[in-house]
Amino acid sequence: MNIISYNLNGLRSAVSKGLADWVATARPDVLCVQEIKAGREPLDVTPLTDLGYHAYLHPARKPGYSGVAIFSKEKPLAVTEGCGQELYDTEGRVLRLDFEHCAVLNTYMPSGTSGPERQAFKVEWLHFFRRYVAGLQAAGVPPLVIAGDFNCCQRELDLHNPKANQKSPGFTPEERQWFQDFLADGFTDSFRHHHGDAPQRYSWWSYRAGSRARNVGWRLDHLLVDNRLVPHIRHADLLPDVIHSDHCPASLTLSSWQ
Repeated sequence: MNIISYNLNGLRSAVSKGLADWVATARPDVLCVQEIKAGREPLDVTPLTDLGYHAYLHPARKPGYSGVAIFSKEKPLAVTEGCGQELYDTEGRVLRLDFEHCAVLNTYMPSGTSGPERQAFKVEWLHFFRRYVAGLQAAGVPPLVIAGDFNCCQRELDLHNPKANQKSPGFTPEERQWFQDFLADGFTDSFRHHHGDAPQRYSWWSYRAGSRARNVGWRLDHLLVDNRLVPHIRHADLLPDVIHSDHCPASLTLSSWQ
């Protein structure tokens, strides 16, 4: 099973930049996308469904904002849209597909960059999300692969200029501690598991000042796996040469369960 997570910064925009052609070549089994930015009219997903994917969308109520979607070759056993909390579900933050051997949970976490109020909202969300995932584990949901734009870096290794960003949203001490605690709940960062302490590996670059060309970025996009799935990790990577957005895709390949 190959799973790709990709913040598109607008599904329509990414499709106009050749997303479907890339997907036709990459052929992920499961494609999790964030920031689909649905408008008042339903999004046209035929460029991807025409490739043989089943489409599941959880857009935000506000047009042109947030939202997540999953495109899957295999029809899932169950689909759960949202997390059951209207405060977050109106923003299109969570979508989960359950398969026989694992469940893929796609999330787009708040950024907190628009001001102190939204940063406080983000911190509340982080603590809620940890409790929510613990509840899924306790309820016997299949082992989780959590894909998405977490809008958080874990370590200084994960952004270009950590010293200047110690208090910046996405790298505050509270967020870093949250990430450490979340992983301690039974999850593994598939990229670091596969690549160790490889430096200068990022998944988001500002559009300003040629940041992508200079590789001045942050690793905000993650594929975390339940520790029970770690023996199945065959490959994990970031794909910075794939450009339909200010983010790049993150990829995870799990070996067969046979």
